[in-house]
Amino acid sequence: MEFETIPTVPTADEVLDRSLRRAAAKKKLKTNVDRANEEFVRAVASAIHDKLKSVVSSFPSFERLPPFYQEVADILVSLDRMKKSLGAVTWAADQVRVIGSGYARSMRSSTDTGQLRRQAVARIASIVHQVDDDLIFLNEARNILRKLPHVSEDEFTVVVAGYPNVGKSSFIRLVSTAEPEIAAYPFTTKGVIVGHRDLGKGERVQFIDTPGVLERPADERNPIERQAVSAIINTADVVLFILDASEHCGYALDDQVRLQEEIQGLVDVPVVTVANKADIRRIEGYPAISTLTGEGVEGVLDLLLRYRKDTRQASLQEPPRSEIQE
Repeated sequence: MEFETIPTVPTADEVLDRSLRRAAAKKKLKTNVDRANEEFVRAVASAIHDKLKSVVSSFPSFERLPPFYQEVADILVSLDRMKKSLGAVTWAADQVRVIGSGYARSMRSSTDTGQLRRQAVARIASIVHQVDDDLIFLNEARNILRKLPHVSEDEFTVVVAGYPNVGKSSFIRLVSTAEPEIAAYPFTTKGVIVGHRDLGKGERVQFIDTPGVLERPADERNPIERQAVSAIINTADVVLFILDASEHCGYALDDQVRLQEEIQGLVDVPVVTVANKADIRRIEGYPAISTLTGEGVEGVLDLLLRYRKDTRQASLQEPPRSEIQE
């Protein structure tokens, strides 16, 4: 995943301090003062230009990212803001190079190269400080994006959705390698968690555990909820929607069903709906499972895996007949 390789973005002062120290070390090697001042300015400008350009090039081209990453990056850090900051840093790098080259040329005919060196450094420092807020923002964005899980486009993907605290994380932990935090309060899953189940012969299924999605208009959902919707729309080959039959999650069953219907209208892939907490209550019309006792979990898993052969085309077919006891 490309975000993992983005190095720490330095502040304006860190860029300047590093470049000035290196240039000063080179300056000491020169015996001709005027020549030393010229080389100092060139070295400072070159080092700052290269560092700022490397900051920009370390970020991926967002247009080339898979839709899931584009959507989530926009939710978490705003792609427009990132593009604006990357553009500002590019501008600063180009300005520094122009200023450095201009002053270095002027020094060849100057009688006071020391003064020109000080002027050049002051102007370069001013340019770099103008983009300090952009550098700080880019580093904050980098720290957020590098924590995103790796979501493969090449693996059959089951997205597990539903209201908070209905048992999504518990189901994922039972059927995959993911180890989500389990707790009896809403929004325990603070982002998208990815787990896998090996099927042998190098094949595996990808499970995505989403944070609970509340039934309310899209513009009223918080970033965690919008992240879940993005995962459902952009990555799912099949969606497993979990209802809490007991309503111990804190949400009425009617509200849960309405959310299921909304999600079904958002995707072009099959939506398998099951009723969890069968150890407390069962509801007619839905396969019953209990992530506490394990009842029905393997049967639901088998049902989901029947869609695997028709990855990316499942929306064109009728769901396989369920053999799970309702």
